[in-house]
Amino acid sequence: MGITARGIGLLVAAVVLLGAGFRFAYPELTLLGAAAGAAVGYAALVAAWRPRLTVTRHADPDRVARGDPASMTVTVRNTGRLRSANLLAEDRCGERTVPVPVLRVRPGRDTEVRYDVPTDRRGVVPVGPLRVTRRDPLGLVALARPYGAAVPVWVHPRVHPLTAVPRGSGRSLDGRVDGVPHGSITFDSLREYVVGDELRRVHWRTSARVGELMVRENVDTSLPRLVVLLDNRVAAHPQRVGGVAESFESACEAAASIVTAAHRADLPVLLLLVATELTDPEPAGGETALGPLDRLAAADLSTDGDAVRAATTRLRQDRLGDTLIFLTGPGGRDELGHVGALRGAYPSVMVGVFGAAEPTPPGTAGLVVVDAVDGAQFAAEWDGVRRW
Repeated sequence: MGITARGIGLLVAAVVLLGAGFRFAYPELTLLGAAAGAAVGYAALVAAWRPRLTVTRHADPDRVARGDPASMTVTVRNTGRLRSANLLAEDRCGERTVPVPVLRVRPGRDTEVRYDVPTDRRGVVPVGPLRVTRRDPLGLVALARPYGAAVPVWVHPRVHPLTAVPRGSGRSLDGRVDGVPHGSITFDSLREYVVGDELRRVHWRTSARVGELMVRENVDTSLPRLVVLLDNRVAAHPQRVGGVAESFESACEAAASIVTAAHRADLPVLLLLVATELTDPEPAGGETALGPLDRLAAADLSTDGDAVRAATTRLRQDRLGDTLIFLTGPGGRDELGHVGALRGAYPSVMVGVFGAAEPTPPGTAGLVVVDAVDGAQFAAEWDGVRRW
């Protein structure tokens, strides 16, 4: 609850009048002071009344590519028995506020407002909650309350069409293979038995030796697994335009384009960020609690400068795929040695560098490097290197 400037002035006047009236025995001043104090008290009681409002909102759509239109529809319904008078309402959309007309909404009626959600920047735009301000008729006291829950609008990076998905060469214990019949199965590793595993996959000889059930893990070598590693370190994207690292935005667009193309081709793909904890892909196909495009929308830069070394160490130990694609900015070229060391674990390794003033020297760390200004140029140059 907040007292307006007018309310503060009247409250001060009430105190002064009451003090002067009692001090100099002027009943008229005492009466005026008491009336002023009563007016402030009445205003507080009126503002404290909580109107019964129900707020619903609908985003159309709630997930959109950067630059595409999106809108929010907010419906406010008066579920009380009294007319909601002297109300002001505004909805919060990102960093701006949108006025919502709720003045004198009749009982059982509703009002609706529709407005555009800004999608000029990648990110998660929080919309809501609705903020309703109740004022007394004299404008002495104002009380603001939130109504309804906030709804996020996911602004994904732009997706540029790729002519092909990088397939590289598969990896199995039989060696590297460029192509095998569809559906072939190759032994990959052993792991501990968990409830639900088929008994025909138990490797009994190893189980007898180690004293617990071990299960065979097989891979389909005709389906190479892609790993997209996005460098989200501040050091990798040092240049800013209007406070935004454009090289990181371009890298996000390239990652979104690769992931989308892989899903359309029914290829397993896993998206990882350098400066986050690397987790195993669950469930299969690279999906996590949030989809890859949602994770790219929420991705932000981190100040962890040693994250590349930790990420490459984990990638070398776990071997999460066959084809590794590392996307970074001009400041990430100093870390390409760590990425090049993964060629023994990943038969195909490719690097995309965005926003660099000069091209990367050929043969750096023995890697295939694509220098691009933005995601669109990266997609245009992809066809020339897709057979690496």
